[in-house]
Amino acid sequence: MAALGWLTPRRRSATARSVLAGEAAAEAARKSSQQFEALDALEAKDGTAPAAEPEFPVAGDDRAAAFFDLDNTVMQGAAIFHFGRGLYKRKFFQRRELARFAWQQTWFRLAGVEDPEHMQDVRESALSIVKGHRVSELMSIGEEIYDEYMADRIWPGTRALAQAHLDAGQKVWLVTAAPVETATIIARRLGLTGALGTVAESVDGVYTGRLVGEPLHGPAKAEAVRALAHAEGLDLTRCAAYSDSHNDIPMLSLVGHPYAINPDTKLRKHARAREWRLRDYRTGRKAAKVGIPAAAGVGAIAGGTAAAVALHRRRR
Repeated sequence: MAALGWLTPRRRSATARSVLAGEAAAEAARKSSQQFEALDALEAKDGTAPAAEPEFPVAGDDRAAAFFDLDNTVMQGAAIFHFGRGLYKRKFFQRRELARFAWQQTWFRLAGVEDPEHMQDVRESALSIVKGHRVSELMSIGEEIYDEYMADRIWPGTRALAQAHLDAGQKVWLVTAAPVETATIIARRLGLTGALGTVAESVDGVYTGRLVGEPLHGPAKAEAVRALAHAEGLDLTRCAAYSDSHNDIPMLSLVGHPYAINPDTKLRKHARAREWRLRDYRTGRKAAKVGIPAAAGVGAIAGGTAAAVALHRRRR
């Protein structure tokens, strides 16, 4: 699980660490994409090739691609939280760590933004959890967790946007601070090209508890997209990017077609000032204001809060 932690060498500058994380994510994404293409080729031989492409404004432009943030853009909530729930169910860690995951998810939904300190805390915890486990083990578990906690939380509107790019013959990539393994599973399940995610170090297929570079967050996402575009021969002025967070303004600013999806307050203001396209698939004015998916959000917040309260009472 590649994106779990912020344990990076302090002797590197922030820019150098961002570049390293971006290049590592791009390399991992290209490898997973090649595996997807091999599977598609086998399916085509079996007579299960995709349907014919519908009309689309940029159909056939193979130098264009689309880059989608994951958390609260493609999927409601944070992927790392849902993954943590699945690991807890499988007794990878104790109730105390679960409370921390619940609090992080509650904060994420209430604030509608990614707080760096909160994200750092949860990733550091997760890194310690997976240290010593095999990559193949976490990939297998990740498949199960997707079905249990993530499949029903995909935003249909964003999914349709991604499909439009695919139907036009363009590649579509997830770009997320989530573990690259988790992101790759989600991308494959959605039929996307691949995923750029945080890369965790592994030796002989076993996680060491360290990252390659830093989490794929903020400027590191832009570096990953830039590196992948160079490797794939893409023209970024013809590409599109989608995100809900102002933290992804560097990535959105790279492409010729930026979209603010379920935007937080800062991104909404920035997008309007620059006349970027906006899409909001949340329901209710409150959701638009603070970033809570109204129906699903209330249940998740209540669940996280109830878990924290129950733990507090038990300790007392």
